[in-house]
Amino acid sequence: MDCKTAQNLLEAYLDNELDRASARELEAHADSCADCSARLGQLDELRRALREPELRYRAPPQLRERIRAAASSSSGQARARMPAWTRLAAACVLAFGAGASSIYMLDSTRAAHEDLTHDLFAAHWRALAATSPIDVVSSDRHTVKPWFAGKVAQAPLVRDFAEQGFALAGGRIDYVGSARAPVLVYRHGQHLIDVFVLPLAASLPSTAQREGYTLTATMLGEQPAAIVSDMDAAERARFAELLSSPSVP
Repeated sequence: MDCKTAQNLLEAYLDNELDRASARELEAHADSCADCSARLGQLDELRRALREPELRYRAPPQLRERIRAAASSSSGQARARMPAWTRLAAACVLAFGAGASSIYMLDSTRAAHEDLTHDLFAAHWRALAATSPIDVVSSDRHTVKPWFAGKVAQAPLVRDFAEQGFALAGGRIDYVGSARAPVLVYRHGQHLIDVFVLPLAASLPSTAQREGYTLTATMLGEQPAAIVSDMDAAERARFAELLSSPSVP
């Protein structure tokens, strides 16, 4: 893949609109091209920045203090002269403002949840559509864990639950946004299960559903993780409990 093609695909890649083969080709190019890697980082930073609540205008502290002082000195007299219906209207405006602020913060959190959820489902579906959803094929945790070394900031905890019906199949590196994420792959009967190991600051809902697939938030050791699969609720709950249980050496 050349730089021109890669540059044209960067935004589609960040929106998880590329098939797995194209996404992998773009990732390989970005790993070896400083310009495209920098551009990818810039686009992702812009996308994240546009969701920051700090973009709202905040009044300077001095202005707030002047308004508070002026309001305090005149509030008694003004309140005495103010008709009852006006006081009621003012109270409603203040209540609405407080409510609107709370709603804005809830919307920001919800947007962060939605972005990460979208990325995780898209990554799982790309893997299912690929020739192989696994980069390192092994049921041996001593093979899978070292494979991640040098590819991600921290190799994840790797455990096999074959005796409980959830066999380790291997692992791969995927992208969540523009960040690399280790993915552990398990099999349970005909079900393929992706376990995405996420940064500590990841904002994720406890559960979400899309197109017959379910995302379940859990913990893998001390790291947040997300299970994505088409298992039923009882199987998901059992597997999540296994993942979050204390590790046995």
